Amino acid sequence: MFRVKVYRVQGEFLVAICDSDIVGRTFRDKERRLKLEISENFYGKEEVNEEKAKDLLKRATIANISGRKAVNLAIKLGLIDKDKVLVIDGCPHAQMVIL
Repeated sequence: MFRVKVYRVQGEFLVAICDSDIVGRTFRDKERRLKLEISENFYGKEEVNEEKAKDLLKRATIANISGRKAVNLAIKLGLIDKDKVLVIDGCPHAQMVIL
């Protein structure tokens, strides 16, 4: 399952999506001075299955994607390049923008 929240901002369809089991966790990389906070406030309370997650990601003009399952789904859909995924303290994270 995935957590998802949709934002509509200035004509954009922004999807924030993450693996359900990492909500509430914070990942840190002290060397690179990076912090990834997986907050319910940003990623939302709605839980969706893989089919609904696919639909939302395909419609997104901007996406913020965190967690192994969510990032792998976006890679499988061809939305992000696996070589461009940022890993912070073991948690994959990617962002996508359609220009």
